[in-house]
Amino acid sequence: MSQSMRIACALSLAVSAYSFSPKINNKRLVVKIKEGSSVENIEVKSKKHLFKNYYILNTDNAQELKSYLESNDLVEYAQFDFHSGEQELPQAQGAETLQESVSEKPGMFNDPAVNKLWAFKSADRNGMNVSSAYEAFGRKGDQEVVVAVVDTGVDYNHEDLKDVMWVNQNEIPGNGIDDDQNGYIDDVHGINTLMRDADGNATGDIMDKHDHGTHVAGTIGATQNNGVGIAGVASNVKIMGIRTVPNSGDETDVDVAESFLYAAKMGAKVINCSFGKRNNERGLLVQETIDHIGQEYGVLVVAAAGNESSNNDNSPKYPASFNSENLLVVAATSSWRGSLAYFSNYGKRTVDIAAPGSGIYSTVRGSRYSNMSGTSMASPNMAGVAAEVLSRNPELSPYELKDLLMNRVTKLSKFSLKMVSGGTANLKSALE
Repeated sequence: MSQSMRIACALSLAVSAYSFSPKINNKRLVVKIKEGSSVENIEVKSKKHLFKNYYILNTDNAQELKSYLESNDLVEYAQFDFHSGEQELPQAQGAETLQESVSEKPGMFNDPAVNKLWAFKSADRNGMNVSSAYEAFGRKGDQEVVVAVVDTGVDYNHEDLKDVMWVNQNEIPGNGIDDDQNGYIDDVHGINTLMRDADGNATGDIMDKHDHGTHVAGTIGATQNNGVGIAGVASNVKIMGIRTVPNSGDETDVDVAESFLYAAKMGAKVINCSFGKRNNERGLLVQETIDHIGQEYGVLVVAAAGNESSNNDNSPKYPASFNSENLLVVAATSSWRGSLAYFSNYGKRTVDIAAPGSGIYSTVRGSRYSNMSGTSMASPNMAGVAAEVLSRNPELSPYELKDLLMNRVTKLSKFSLKMVSGGTANLKSALE
């Protein structure tokens, strides 16, 4: 194909993509520089290196810059920073505070509301065999695992989360200085890509403004056996909070990619992403980021399948439908007969596994607790299982961990045509 035909084809694809998702951040452009070329030859307001030969260019007009770079053959690839489109996130229903007490029911956990966590129940009661796994293999995993919650933020002061928050030990809180020189100021518990400083750098305030991210965090790792609230699925975990999803759910590709890269570089081994969009505008950035952090940093990305009651094989959702060995895609089940939740997406080829996602009780802002439903809730249940297995088997690569989790499911005939593994997450079986 000639150069002129290639450019015309690329522009045609971009125009076609706009019919699906026309909203872009016209101040940012993603470029992949050709081997042997230099980003220094491109004049823009500022530049940020992502990984390998990928860069973010901050500009006054991304559309004009993209046309110029492609027409002059200065880059291998250029992508707009697309928004996902606004959508309503699951809301907290009947949020409540709980009295600090010790559960009167005998068992592995003294957290007063642990009986509300149906995901902890045995597989024959539609759960993930969480309680029985701890009874069989001990109360705590050997190695601490950092799980990044890329979401609406996390209430790091929550009574059931404050003791499990990841802390950047090389950063001095509140001094306005990038102490560890990683490009972010005061990133004590993570970063906020939705609030940026004058230079375009993400800030360090991860406080949740919605509830969604706090709910996800509690499911993964709320402090076990502290006589407070609930228990998270994982026993030896630290939660890294990253605020990248607006309350309206309109995240951008650049913010998602930067969040994944930050989490990987700062030590996260599991990333939960309970978000997504219906269309990918042929952009490569997020998929190549997932591949990169898996290969270079050993990170498994756990993603929600989506809530449109549709088949992802025929109608892809992103990031869930990206093809990556380091990506585990999760459908949601209901406590009623262990069926696939009515809202859950599925896919024999593209959805990997199922986990409890309907009526999930967890933490929300202000040291309260509430139910939420969605594949957004199934994904952190799966991420918690992944973190616990990795804690006890730290030598596993992301691909090996994914393979183990999918091969140790509770098989259900009704799921054989709904997902790759044909079953639901089972912590005890995975640890066996």
